[in-house]
Amino acid sequence: MKQDKRDVPVKIGTPAAVARQQMNFGDTSGYGEFSGEYFSLGAGTDLTPLLAGLENDLCQCPHWGYVLTGALTASYADGSEEVVETGELFYWPPGHTVRAGDDSEFVMFSPQDEHAAVLDHVADKLSEGA
Repeated sequence: MKQDKRDVPVKIGTPAAVARQQMNFGDTSGYGEFSGEYFSLGAGTDLTPLLAGLENDLCQCPHWGYVLTGALTASYADGSEEVVETGELFYWPPGHTVRAGDDSEFVMFSPQDEHAAVLDHVADKLSEGA
């Protein structure tokens, strides 16, 4: 799921401040603490090989985020894909992989224990030379 900030409903709009809020943007029930994360991926980076060995060879952790610069393609277990670009909010449900079409920077919020396990797996793959 993605959404351009211009499409997020304005809840407060004054000359000095604008607050936008998108309701129902993913379900957090069943998850504990969240981590705030900042990522930089070079153009062409594909995380797919680094997820091999996880359930269905995909990241099973949900993420909520915002693309600061660049373009990212999320691919899902059902074969669908979605491109998120600069200025867009996103929600990636469990069962996805990501590749960068451009040099990209983005922030994410993820269930910390689940995503720490995925990042540990990726780090192990990198140390193996995957």
